[in-house]
Amino acid sequence: MQRVVVVILVSWITVIFVSFGMNAPRNATIVAAFFICSLAIGGAIFLILEMDRPLDGVMRISSWPMRNALAQMNW
Repeated sequence: MQRVVVVILVSWITVIFVSFGMNAPRNATIVAAFFICSLAIGGAIFLILEMDRPLDGVMRISSWPMRNALAQMNW
């Protein structure tokens, strides 16, 4: 399910960038703006995917507090 949503989102963003690119004049300002926007969108997608699984991936949170709470509940 997650992979389908990401593929749809990326293809939708690609269509938007292609349509803007076809109508925009080709100069360094437009290329830089497209590059910065694509980095921002890519970073946002990366963060959304990383926040989906907080115990795995590049940015991890510790599972120690949860394990500690469960250990105290089992006493």
